[in-house]
Amino acid sequence: MKYLLLGLSALILLACQPTAPSKTESPPNLILIIADDMAWDDCGAYGHPNIRTPNIDRLAKEGMRFTQAFLTTSSCSPSRASIITGTYPHQTDAEQLHWPLPGDRITFVEQLKANGYWTAAAGKWHLGDAVRDRFDYIAAENTAGFVLQSGKADHQSTPTESDGSGCQQWLPTLQQRPADQPFFLWLAAVDPHRPYHENIVEQPHTGEDVILPPYLPDSEPVRKDFALYYDEIHRMDDYIGQVLAELDQSGLTENTLVLFISDNGRAFPREKTTLYDGGIKTPWLVRWPKKVQAGSVTDALVSSVDIAPTFLQLAGLEVGANFLGKDFGAVLQDTSAAVNRYIFAEDHWHDFEDYGRAVRNQRYKLIHNYYPDLANTPPADALRSPTFQYMLTQQTSGSLTQAQQACFIAPRAEEELYDLQQDPHELQNKIDDPSYSNIAQELRQALLDFRKRTLDSLPTRRTPDEFTRDTGQPLPVRKRPRASKAEMGL
Repeated sequence: MKYLLLGLSALILLACQPTAPSKTESPPNLILIIADDMAWDDCGAYGHPNIRTPNIDRLAKEGMRFTQAFLTTSSCSPSRASIITGTYPHQTDAEQLHWPLPGDRITFVEQLKANGYWTAAAGKWHLGDAVRDRFDYIAAENTAGFVLQSGKADHQSTPTESDGSGCQQWLPTLQQRPADQPFFLWLAAVDPHRPYHENIVEQPHTGEDVILPPYLPDSEPVRKDFALYYDEIHRMDDYIGQVLAELDQSGLTENTLVLFISDNGRAFPREKTTLYDGGIKTPWLVRWPKKVQAGSVTDALVSSVDIAPTFLQLAGLEVGANFLGKDFGAVLQDTSAAVNRYIFAEDHWHDFEDYGRAVRNQRYKLIHNYYPDLANTPPADALRSPTFQYMLTQQTSGSLTQAQQACFIAPRAEEELYDLQQDPHELQNKIDDPSYSNIAQELRQALLDFRKRTLDSLPTRRTPDEFTRDTGQPLPVRKRPRASKAEMGL
């Protein structure tokens, strides 16, 4: 009986191990699809009744939906640098928008490449030139308006070839995969990044389709702005469908893991570039028919810093100490498996100077604003949007609610504490509420420990704004390509 119990215990332990391929199994193909500036719940899979996202919804229906998934920052290039290195933005030396990732950084991609994977990137690049050699093939979208200049080794879509989605090279890149190798694809959309354009889909969304958060005014200009944003999500969804169809037709679906996320929240006030959930919470859908139960849902707390170690582990490779995230592979077989007690996020310069940190668990979030004298100004493209320009007129006339005035307030609170269960839109700062003092202290300590552990400290000086904070128009200091952190002496 003793040996029988020992044997059963061993089987149970084995069943709970992460989903690494055995020596006789073929390693999975890995596809990471990254939307650009998409809110976590702006698709049918997360409950939006009006946005047409049949292919994103298919990923959830045939895979696993994560309800508590977060990014390490709500800024485009720093988010990508963090994902590819498995480290936090302040550790990458690419924590400010448009700073290129230095060439001495270790990424999970070259480790896949060195161990038999064909690696390719298609769409938006935004990582700089020094790490291009980590991929066997790059088909970069021409996004010179807001992205670093591309290198010479890429195939680059010209303006006449491009529809602006950043997705047109996805399918051709997938079709170039070698037949005798597993592959990793980094498929990065430009959709739904601003600027938005009319008539990009056959059946455009309308203002009636729009669902607005309470911190944005309900008006015709705002609803029209949102409807165009919805159209870009729908266009991207069509390209996701092309990728899924190719996997089906090639017999690759069963052993291909597809992970769909966004790099940060949507480009509207109080979302992108903030540490609120509108900025750092992300859709996170994993489809892998061979291993993941269709239609499954997990509340496991995961962070984008966890992607690198998980992909390496799923490929059967060792995860070096340089990767700071945690492997979430166990969740793919057991939705109740725990990954993180806390997630951490950062706010750095993005068009405008700012510096903040956040720590969040399943229910509560603490935000520390280290530059409270500065307003929580939206990114420049959001400032130029019809939404913000309408809000500016309403602010002048005194018509905005308190929640809608948040991005105009300076100074702001140095600390913010939110109960996400009671207040999902983070409108009621509980930092001075005595009933939350123990929670506040717990999160303060967790953030302090994180900063010590990761050698996080304030910059020696502030970085100048590149745009005006009311109109979003460029200032003379703005230059492209933007100088690196080393070149700026920071």
